[in-house]
Amino acid sequence: MTSSSSTSSMAEFTGRTGVILERLNRLYPALIDLSLGRLEHLLQKLGNPQDHLPPVIHVAGTNGKGSTCATLRAIGEAAGWRVHVMTSPHLVHVTERFRVAGQLVDETVLTDVLEEIERVNEGAPITVFEVLTAAGFLLFSRTPADLAIIEVGLGGRCDATNVLKKPAACIVTSVSMDHEAFLGNSLAAIAAEKAGIFKPGVPAVTGAQPDEVRLVLEAEALRTGASLNRRGVEWQIGVSPCQTSLIYSDALGEVVLPLPSLAGAWQVENTGLAVAALRATGLTLPEKAWQGVGQVFWPARMQRLTGQLAQHVPADWEVWLDGGHNPGAGHALAKTLQNWDDRPLHILVGMKQTKDATGFLKPVMPYATTLWAIQEPAQHLALPVADIIAASGGKARSGPELVQALEALKAEAAEGQKPARVLICGSLYLAGVALTQDGWSPES
Repeated sequence: MTSSSSTSSMAEFTGRTGVILERLNRLYPALIDLSLGRLEHLLQKLGNPQDHLPPVIHVAGTNGKGSTCATLRAIGEAAGWRVHVMTSPHLVHVTERFRVAGQLVDETVLTDVLEEIERVNEGAPITVFEVLTAAGFLLFSRTPADLAIIEVGLGGRCDATNVLKKPAACIVTSVSMDHEAFLGNSLAAIAAEKAGIFKPGVPAVTGAQPDEVRLVLEAEALRTGASLNRRGVEWQIGVSPCQTSLIYSDALGEVVLPLPSLAGAWQVENTGLAVAALRATGLTLPEKAWQGVGQVFWPARMQRLTGQLAQHVPADWEVWLDGGHNPGAGHALAKTLQNWDDRPLHILVGMKQTKDATGFLKPVMPYATTLWAIQEPAQHLALPVADIIAASGGKARSGPELVQALEALKAEAAEGQKPARVLICGSLYLAGVALTQDGWSPES
């Protein structure tokens, strides 16, 4: 099985980078083909840049990977470190995938690296995600930094990023059902793929997991000789009694942290994962580093939109965006929505064709005053509106697009009606469209 991931159709890539990636895509057009041989051969020809990185934290899991990576980065930068970050997929532009010593890669620099890889590859079969992974390793190996954060694309065991031989620490975030066609149709099978990033002697960190997942992670840690750090056993985190901070503790002692700047109850655990992993590496962090928890930003994770899309609803309404797209994300989202009972809530849902729409919608529908099915023309592999309506049991109304649904809500808003909230959710691809329409850019 490897390498490619949640990456992409070529429709996501534009400009000069898009031309190169489209050329490379023709060498091996499979979108997802999990295996390591092709990339290992290419990396060898490139001088094995993955072996010349600063300490690496490798992050796998179903939900929460991006937020955890963003938290790791924020803590590292608050410490004064230079931090490399490689994540996927991108929302608006491919350069979002690579932060080199804290800065988004310049598109010209990325294009030059892609052209170099294309020359060295000499027409051999290779997937686009493998090429992008190689590009990240090359970029990071050529710029000094203090920490590298590498997010798994899909699964773990056979993901392209798993060519890393000796990371400083590994993280497995929340595991739930997703990508069953590639990872297996049970939680245990999916957990085994995620645990495939464990390495002998490398500390591994995980949060609260279903027993079916926990048992697999424990067994794989024992088999590989990785030390497993579990929430509730080796480490704990929770909100302080006064609700103004987080309290984290492990064998090294207690740390008082700011409340997470990212919205959502699940960010408490993601914060704990980041802190536990950094402490497990043995790297020395100054006390000021922990203030980074209150400075994290990660787009499309319970993000308040205040740009052009928000202009289509009454001025006292709120518009929020979340990229969660599987049943696990739906249940996590519902924990936040249960505290949003002070206003009517209108949920706009667009999903990818391969996702479990019913599983995502079931936990969030009870909190929706109205539910709208969305299918944006620019949304990659968008599930048809009729299918979303069917998955909702007929509760959803047809948008069918974001602006149309928002304008309809505005027209229906009664004079003197209580201010409401809008939540756009269900797909990272829809999130990318929404951010573009709202006027967002990666450095905005």
